[in-house]
Amino acid sequence: MHRANNIRHFNSDHFINRELSLLQFQRRVLAQAADPTVPLLERLRFLCIVSSNLDEFFEVRVAGVKEQLRLGSHAVTTDGLSPSALHSLISAKVHSIIAEQYALLNDTILPALATEGIVFLRRSVWTDAQHLWARDYFMREVMPVLTPIGLDPAHPFPRVLNKSLNFAVELEGRDAFGRSSGSAIVQAPRALPRVIRLPKELTGVDYGFVFLSSLLHAHVGELFEGMNVLGCYQFRVTRNSDMFVDEEEVKDLRASLKGELQQRHFGDAVRLEIADNCSGAMANFLMKQFALGPADVYRVPGMVNPVRLNQVPDWVERPDLKYRPFLPTRPKGLDKQENIFAAMRRQDILLHHPFQSFEPVIELLKAAADDPDVVAVKMTVYRTGTDSVLMEHLVRAAQKGKEVTVVLELMARFDEEANISWAARLEEVGAHVVYGVFGYKTHAKLLLLVRREDGKLKRYAHLGTGNYHPRTTRFYTDFGLLTANDEIGADVAEVFKQLTGLGQAGKLKHLWQAPFTLQPNVVAAIREEAEIARAGRKGRIVVKVNALLEPETIEALYEASCAGVEIDIIARSVCALKPGVPGLSEHIQVRSIVGRFLEHHRIFYFRADGADKLYMSSADWMERNFFKRIEVAFPILDPKVKRRVIKEGLRPYLGDNCQAWEMDSDNVYRKKNPRTTRRAAQEILLKELAGVPIA
Repeated sequence: MHRANNIRHFNSDHFINRELSLLQFQRRVLAQAADPTVPLLERLRFLCIVSSNLDEFFEVRVAGVKEQLRLGSHAVTTDGLSPSALHSLISAKVHSIIAEQYALLNDTILPALATEGIVFLRRSVWTDAQHLWARDYFMREVMPVLTPIGLDPAHPFPRVLNKSLNFAVELEGRDAFGRSSGSAIVQAPRALPRVIRLPKELTGVDYGFVFLSSLLHAHVGELFEGMNVLGCYQFRVTRNSDMFVDEEEVKDLRASLKGELQQRHFGDAVRLEIADNCSGAMANFLMKQFALGPADVYRVPGMVNPVRLNQVPDWVERPDLKYRPFLPTRPKGLDKQENIFAAMRRQDILLHHPFQSFEPVIELLKAAADDPDVVAVKMTVYRTGTDSVLMEHLVRAAQKGKEVTVVLELMARFDEEANISWAARLEEVGAHVVYGVFGYKTHAKLLLLVRREDGKLKRYAHLGTGNYHPRTTRFYTDFGLLTANDEIGADVAEVFKQLTGLGQAGKLKHLWQAPFTLQPNVVAAIREEAEIARAGRKGRIVVKVNALLEPETIEALYEASCAGVEIDIIARSVCALKPGVPGLSEHIQVRSIVGRFLEHHRIFYFRADGADKLYMSSADWMERNFFKRIEVAFPILDPKVKRRVIKEGLRPYLGDNCQAWEMDSDNVYRKKNPRTTRRAAQEILLKELAGVPIA
């Protein structure tokens, strides 16, 4: 049964605030950009990732806090903070992070790139030839698509798209109609590149770039002929991008969501970024237009959207300034020439991405489409991308007459549009497309094939910790399990039956499923370890997740620690648990790994008196995963595979002394520094699984 409606009250001193913990994670990512041992162009990428992460943080997390403020809510967080207190803390900490980020960009990374012949030319240093080229480019490529809007009674302040680049212009004088409003807005169309490469002969370096903002600043007078430009300031507004669909009112989820998507670009403003040279009068004017206060304004010394710099490493052909490339390998036991169904019947097959290839999953779906003995294909889709080969194989399978069922999550944040498009495409070829259970996001990663063999139907399954997204499997660490185990297959089939039909939840033999049994089973497993420790035997728990927030689970971990269970938490981003507190959590250690790849697999290990109970999942230990999503945790039953998961998914991370950050009892993360042999988990896995020498 899933959680009852009664609300438990927890001791606020036992918890760390979710939003503040997430901001600590941004500092750990920013530390990668500051690390001189990281290749230079990769440092630029990490700096861009911080900007991208902060964008989403404001669009979703800060938007939620501001909505509470708007409604006058007095609700407090698990750690006891009111909405107003939390908003003030967020503002202070983000201002600090952004100050460090731009200082790092302007004072360290850009000068270091310049020494390598990768130069971003400020207009103050343009030569005469560069000025001529810039003017020609502006008049030819930029000015024709700009629409300057003078602000007067006939031209009110325009609707500004979420995260778009805009310029506020202060003017004096009168135009051809005698108007003298004194200000105008210029919106930069998204089709325009934000970073432009100059010809090598003009710069004398291999890679010379200018910012679109520099071009517009230099030539903004061309847009207001005969008037005097007093100031031109770039700005960017971030808006609430969460979507709300009323369960009681909606009749067609897909149609309702399409309507909501159109409004996402114009949600309530939550942050205003402006150039640091913006006049006080213009800053106040913009604040008023967006109904924001001083705490919501972020003045920046440079381009207001560093995310756009993430294209530069792809443009620059300097392998010496990037991570060493590698080719993912195929796991042992999966010969490329062998029939994949035969390989899966012989043994369970573990895939460890990105070190091992995602191709076997694609091959499995391709075989399902081509094999006349495959009669049915069922798959959950959360994120897959706009150009997914997996989805193309599903389309082909349906076209060939297979019974194709896709449980497609329309409410996958920021992927809604792509998923709506795939839903229409799949329905056109006769696939069954369902949207799971309204109110519960389908986040489980499941693929089930039904094949006729020797007159009987046989199930083959893939269960994963990450999305069916071939691109992210190159950058995210995830596990996937290919199995022909009959009992696992039966459990997966039962989950699909729940998702597509009606009726009571059937009992599962092996899978733990949210919102029914996942959280109770996790808590029960923790308490079993505590009982083992109380009996004088060894209790041991190792958990690897993206986030650990659910209060009841955290309290169970505290109780286990007090019983003497040794507990290691490897939580990439947010962790509300306080480790190392005497009398509460002195047997708990918390660490975060931040490196080349995004740590994404979730692993739950319980020693279980030597039985080594091991589960993997797409679920973090958060309330939303436990109670508001369809999730599964699947056991690793094959002893060989279990040993591999422990060897590759846990031990290297517990022994990492280079990319690990350990949290102390004061909730401060400190980076580990190798005193003897360097041990970096991701480097070890690249060497062992992909043959890449350790740096």
